[in-house]
Amino acid sequence: MGCREFAMILLVQPDDGVNELVRGIDAAKATIEITIFRFDHRKIESALTNAAKRGIFVHALIARVNSGGEKYLRKLEMRLLDRGITVGRTGNNLARYHSKLMIIDRQVLYLMGFNYTYLDIVHSRSFGAVTKNKRIVQEGAKLFEADAKRQSYVAGLETLVVSPVNARKQLTAFIRGARKQLLIYDPKISDVPMIHLLQQRARAGVEVRIIGKVAHNHADLTVRKLANLRLHTRTIIRDRQRAFIGSQSLRGIELDGRREAGLIFHDARAVGVLVKTFEKDWGMAMAGVPPKEKMSVSTGKAAKRLAEVVTQENPSLAALIEGSLKEVVGRNDKVKVDSKKVERKVKEAVKAVVDETLRDAMAEVKANK
Repeated sequence: MGCREFAMILLVQPDDGVNELVRGIDAAKATIEITIFRFDHRKIESALTNAAKRGIFVHALIARVNSGGEKYLRKLEMRLLDRGITVGRTGNNLARYHSKLMIIDRQVLYLMGFNYTYLDIVHSRSFGAVTKNKRIVQEGAKLFEADAKRQSYVAGLETLVVSPVNARKQLTAFIRGARKQLLIYDPKISDVPMIHLLQQRARAGVEVRIIGKVAHNHADLTVRKLANLRLHTRTIIRDRQRAFIGSQSLRGIELDGRREAGLIFHDARAVGVLVKTFEKDWGMAMAGVPPKEKMSVSTGKAAKRLAEVVTQENPSLAALIEGSLKEVVGRNDKVKVDSKKVERKVKEAVKAVVDETLRDAMAEVKANK
């Protein structure tokens, strides 16, 4: 399965920061096509603005909805338009458009598990892949065009994993192909068929280790919680030879109901970095299996679950405050801070986390009925 990659670069967040993305934008000679779900990183915005100023055609495809709300998205849209960037919106035929792609000159594809935000880039464990493989780049461009024109996308390459088109099929085959080991990062695995498949591989002698969470029964699966960082990557390393990086968790709604994109590759150097990073994170992770989670629509349990997510899953709260401060203050760290404005920004950010958690939980309950 797949084709030979070359010039594969692995972006490891938060270690790599934002420099590789900015270098790619700065190197553009004709076009930049970028899908946006969340965006608040000023350095990336500045690079896109400068590209538009020097005559590069910058086409930003912004998600129609996200947990930040319509007001936030339209504010972003107007700001980008004011900077000379062409802006389009995704359709409304899927529950969410959550893919993270950037294509430079139709020659280089950036496929990320993270958003263009301080929270994801500075405070979270996530990965991205950069490739010049012509077939992969062309397929990524085809996906971008289909979503920009609100047309159906037909998968033409097995290594580009796109939800809801071929993700379940390709990830099932990828996991089933494991012979010795599966190392997995996933914030929450809850798709029952996928959990059963992982258990089958474990019972067949495959070592399965997961950093993140597994809902429902996770017998035979060894699970640990990431320490010190927010987990925002969906990554699977198979037999230390092949890997998947994408925006889709092994959850029904993300496999079957949203636009997500990922990449399967076998670049030895990139896979080696993933393995090394996983082993380091595994060693630092909290030992033991997180408690089982059961989805419930009862008010009390839902409230308790939301509180857990906001307080436990988001060391992000500190990052949200930092990001809000940067948004209000900008680069001038000596300016007098408007405390009310900062408070409003932080409230908006925390509300976004809660809203997204609730929306995803309800969507998953509905999908599993």
